[in-house]
Amino acid sequence: MEFLFLFFFSGIDYIIGYWSGNNDWSKFPKPVDFFFKMIDRATYSTAFPFALLLTKKFYEGQSQILKIEKQQKENELKLLRSQIDPHFLFNNLNTLDSLIDSDSEKAKEYINRLSLIYRYLIQTKDAEVMELRSEIQFAENYIFLIETRFGNDYKFTIEKEGDITDKFIPTGALQALLENVVKHNKASNKVIKTQIKVTNDWLTVNNTKSNTLNKESLGTGLQNLQTRYELLSDKKVDIKNANSRFVISIPIIKLSEEN
Repeated sequence: MEFLFLFFFSGIDYIIGYWSGNNDWSKFPKPVDFFFKMIDRATYSTAFPFALLLTKKFYEGQSQILKIEKQQKENELKLLRSQIDPHFLFNNLNTLDSLIDSDSEKAKEYINRLSLIYRYLIQTKDAEVMELRSEIQFAENYIFLIETRFGNDYKFTIEKEGDITDKFIPTGALQALLENVVKHNKASNKVIKTQIKVTNDWLTVNNTKSNTLNKESLGTGLQNLQTRYELLSDKKVDIKNANSRFVISIPIIKLSEEN
């Protein structure tokens, strides 16, 4: 429709210009020639706006890509900061200090687990995803620190269904989920029980909620994790927040299928 308008007004403009220029009407283009000439003029008239539109779309696309890349860098920085959080090290050193006097054997085990955790964090700091098996091994060490530090306040179990080889999750995802349990639930009169369950397609963390919520965290860890999944996979994080339980499921990434 827009092209027909351009065709019509191009014809009117040409005729007026021809008439006002005192041209010889005997040389006025024949109908067929006039028709193709107007198509050419109309096409030329639309070429520039169309080029502008394409340019606009191109730069909008580039802007979106830059925005995503910036978000990814911010996420990586947040992840790295959370992994080497000085409060995390300080708290664990305090726990270790008390263990040295009360239980020297457990203190040695604590040092060993803590060193394994930091070795893993350093080795994986540039990785987008990690093998599920490695992340679970990391989680087992991380859970040991939590349960040793807080005593009987938190209890974790891990269940695995089927083979977990050739399966991946975003690096540090399980750490973020464990931190979420501790940060949002301040144990008081009951134990915070957490079940980590691995199925074929999902890793689910299901924990009871305390009566006294810990407002230390604003949930940025989960938001960060959701954003990372948007960049890595077409699957989304599933969150169910009930009165007595909090359940979060993250998709397991199978690189053989992604490729």
